[in-house]
Amino acid sequence: MASQIPHIREEDLPKVPFVLDSVSTRFIRENKIVPLELKNNVLKVLMADPNDREAIDALQVAVSGEVVIYTADTTMIEDYIAKFYTQEAQNIERIIEDMDGGSLEFVSDNDEDVGHLKDLASEAPIIKLVNLLITRAVEGRASDIHVEPFEDELKVRYRIDGVLHNIESIPKKLQAAIVSRIKIMARLNIAERRLPQDGRIRLIVGQKEIDLRVSSIPILHGESIVMRILDKEGIMVDLDLLGFPPKTLTTFHQLINKPNGIILVTGPTGSGKTTTLYGALDKINSPDKKIITVEDPVEYQLKGVNQIQVKSQIGLNFTTTLRHIVRQDPDIIMIGEIRDLETAEIAIQSALTGHLVFSTLHTNDAPSAITRLLDMGVENFLLSSTIRGILAQRLVRMICPFCKEVDHTPANKEEMKILGNSDSATLYRGKGCDRCAFTGFHGRSGIFELLTVTDELRKLILKSADASQLRDMARQEGMITLLEDGVDKIKAGVTTLSEIFRVTQEA
Repeated sequence: MASQIPHIREEDLPKVPFVLDSVSTRFIRENKIVPLELKNNVLKVLMADPNDREAIDALQVAVSGEVVIYTADTTMIEDYIAKFYTQEAQNIERIIEDMDGGSLEFVSDNDEDVGHLKDLASEAPIIKLVNLLITRAVEGRASDIHVEPFEDELKVRYRIDGVLHNIESIPKKLQAAIVSRIKIMARLNIAERRLPQDGRIRLIVGQKEIDLRVSSIPILHGESIVMRILDKEGIMVDLDLLGFPPKTLTTFHQLINKPNGIILVTGPTGSGKTTTLYGALDKINSPDKKIITVEDPVEYQLKGVNQIQVKSQIGLNFTTTLRHIVRQDPDIIMIGEIRDLETAEIAIQSALTGHLVFSTLHTNDAPSAITRLLDMGVENFLLSSTIRGILAQRLVRMICPFCKEVDHTPANKEEMKILGNSDSATLYRGKGCDRCAFTGFHGRSGIFELLTVTDELRKLILKSADASQLRDMARQEGMITLLEDGVDKIKAGVTTLSEIFRVTQEA
């Protein structure tokens, strides 16, 4: 049996370890296995003992699928595991030993001794552990770090290219120290564990200046903390590089150069709305224009733009700030988000008095933004005269360029229908390599749906038409939908069909 099992050489091993959410590093070490890739419920794994039926069965249960075995020299496998699968684990184990061996007692969730919490959080091992978690997230291209307390463990997950991955399970007894350390770094009140808090951490990781936007919220077993990583050098503010189709980009350029009116960008949280708005402002920013933004929070600083950070705790919210902004004689106003009727009315009033207004809304597609504003209570005649265009967008993971290959998996009838029944379309996928941590994806691109408000659409808005009527008319007027733009990107080999399904299913 062993002779039939494919043999792997050292140069074929992944340069970056493949992270498998459902298999712990302890299991990897104890059974001397190396996960290679997981595709279509098939796990490829390297085993020192390919006849270890118990380990194979456990892997099949863990991935709910088939396991394909490879083998290699045992010493080579052990060296690889020692290099990649014990370093972080040993760091954490050493921290636990240091904490266990120290003179401090662990603080329970009900302990209100702030001094004790501060002592715990300032222990060198805890500082090292928190720094390690942040550094690994930045190096792994993560956009968010999730620290989540459960009944018997503290889970750490990273969001990479929009998808969450389990990274580490930390013993429950370190929870108070780790959470307190993060809260101290973010200048939050460590004694307050009953109310949500927001803060910010600024640090340098590998010569890059990083901002972490920290949110703490009480849940059943403690405080859940999410850190959004804002890489000041990593923001893409060039509209031409965000993935716009040429025709859509040309139309959007025309819209953002209009002297007045409202331009909306819609989509769920994390769909890149703010990045697109920053790109638009950067494109039209010039010395003869005064631009003011009201944001919650200010994610990136733009040169030559007056940016205002909302502080609701002192009454500095969107509406109060916007009332004063108009007196500052701006040409262009960006409102972080239209959340209520009052904000919408001020945006409309600003557009009517000769300002160009940019803002965002949380709707699934472009036509729904009109019906959402009507539902808020905005008058239809005001909407029809001020809205210039609405851009709906999503972010899709791009196929890794380093391991891109033709996908020979036959498409089913539903998929063929979406692809326009095109037999000639060549589909691609990422095989998985060390550059993309064997996910097959590297980086993200936008897919877009731009509704330009024409005379025909204005008539429908005046009649308070529903989203489906607006959509039908917009398509007659030449609007490309999110799904259609997605299909074009599939055919161009930018992304995969499953990825387009994942992000456009609500739309």
